[in-house]
Amino acid sequence: MTNRPSTAIDALWRGIALAATTSLLALGAAAEPMHGIAMYGEPALPAEFDHLPYANPDAPKGGRMVTANVGSFDSLNPFITKGSVHWQLRYLMGESLMARSLDEPFTLYGLLAESVETADDRSWVEFTLRPEARFSDGSRVTVEDVIWSYETLGTEGHPRYQGFYGKVESIEKTGERSVRLTFNTEDRELALLAGLRPILQKSQWDGLAFAESGLDTIPVVSSPYIITDFEAGRFIEFTRDEDYWGYGVVPFVNGLYNLDTLRMEFFGDETAAFEAFKVGDVNTNREFNVAKWTTQYDFALMQSGDYVRSILPHSRPSGITGFVMNTRLPQFQDIRVRDALLHAFNFEFINEAMTGGEQPRITSYFSNSPLAMQEGPATGRVLEFLEPYADQIPEDAISGYALPVSDGSERNRANIARALDLMEQAGWTVQDGVMKNDAGEAFTFEILLKSGSSENQSIIDMYVESLRRLGITPTITVVDNAQYAERTDAYDFGMTYYRRGLSLSPGNEQFLYWGTDGADVEGGRNLMGVKSEAIDAMIDRLLTSESQDDFLAATRALDRLLTAGRYVLPIYQWNISRIAHDKRLKYPETMPIFGDWPGWQPDVWWWDEG
Repeated sequence: MTNRPSTAIDALWRGIALAATTSLLALGAAAEPMHGIAMYGEPALPAEFDHLPYANPDAPKGGRMVTANVGSFDSLNPFITKGSVHWQLRYLMGESLMARSLDEPFTLYGLLAESVETADDRSWVEFTLRPEARFSDGSRVTVEDVIWSYETLGTEGHPRYQGFYGKVESIEKTGERSVRLTFNTEDRELALLAGLRPILQKSQWDGLAFAESGLDTIPVVSSPYIITDFEAGRFIEFTRDEDYWGYGVVPFVNGLYNLDTLRMEFFGDETAAFEAFKVGDVNTNREFNVAKWTTQYDFALMQSGDYVRSILPHSRPSGITGFVMNTRLPQFQDIRVRDALLHAFNFEFINEAMTGGEQPRITSYFSNSPLAMQEGPATGRVLEFLEPYADQIPEDAISGYALPVSDGSERNRANIARALDLMEQAGWTVQDGVMKNDAGEAFTFEILLKSGSSENQSIIDMYVESLRRLGITPTITVVDNAQYAERTDAYDFGMTYYRRGLSLSPGNEQFLYWGTDGADVEGGRNLMGVKSEAIDAMIDRLLTSESQDDFLAATRALDRLLTAGRYVLPIYQWNISRIAHDKRLKYPETMPIFGDWPGWQPDVWWWDEG
């Protein structure tokens, strides 16, 4: 496979910065329809491009991919809040007007839309539909479907869609196949986000309650895969639509959507899921535990060569993975308490026990990327952006912050001593072996876990042993998928597992993850409950930046605020992807800069009997 070294990434960013400068110098030029749109500058691929650089246009059609998933589901509508939905459904259902390239930080190319046109200041965007665009039942995708989809998702859909719709001043039909959205706020990303909203069939929902649907109504979409079979909580099977409208029409899809069948099997725990892979009931498996990858992949199918292991690089940010503290609760509102709990989290010991010390720790939300905060004190534009909020933010967000590091021993003496000191500063001391405040109330909280994750359970078991050295005994509650979704939607937990994948093009989704307005929205994604004027301001800056330098500075400042805020106990990151699979499942040699990201597997994979 072709690896993308850091020098290539740096060159790409330099090219984008140059293109952005050129674009800004051209402000005032008349807008015109384009085949694609970029956050800064121009799309890398020309209008006459034939296929994506990381796709194989000669890939054969056929074969199947079967994945194992721990948990269950009770809905097949990934566009609403209600129900437990498998995460992959929203990537397989509901095409959008534009599609995202995984080889550029934020560039979209036409999918349902043949062209996009926008104002120089991005105050409006207009799309023209392809005349060939069809839903799976053969009916045309119309402007009326587009407008209905925006309005319905924006008012009844998942919160991820509602935030965008609140910034839409108007949406109107401007021609038989064209639609224009005008925005009510300055935000350069909105023109791109508009192209990524899923487009659904309006007529299907006449007389039906969209927000209440579950297993009874499968959304009609224009996607290349349609759900052809399922059993609640057991499996979902997608079949490739041989009459998919985009084949031979849309350059973006050349070399994509090659597998005939995509099947998701569901299991009660990780052990059962792995056993299904070992006996061939599942034919691809993503492994996150390096120790397991090294020692447990010697079963018969591997020994015979029928299954193989692939290690795939990527250059995307680490994101944040670990255990989040719910700052809505009084126990976690004092940053000194959160700092103490971070010191008690003995990552070096846990990492050795879980991975043999092979996995590097997440050091910040955008680590492993050019967007990551820099070591030491803030300087330049980052410092300029943070200084107005100096009296509201952690001091070391400016002076420099790094996660606590232990000596790797189980007792973690120095960090436990520091944790005790921090708790005392916050008004908590050990009394008769129990951490209490002056009123004699014990410090405790609930750790909520989803059933089936033995890895998370093992990490928490080790963490609880560390907390006992502080006189803290949390309650551990393990629930099934449905209960977990219900409780996290209602923010009914003290601490829980947390994962937020981040990209090289952070945008409006940052408000969903840690913006003030979303902190109390039921079913929202700001699980930590952070409400920070400074964080909101940095997100706003990265959305309105007209230069790459300001965008980078705003993101690095945001990274400092989130990391120094001590909201999450970070664990290890995955700078490579480990995927074991049937040898007949193939992928292109050239990896995109985003690497193994939703939209890469299964989209570019194919089946080769030879």
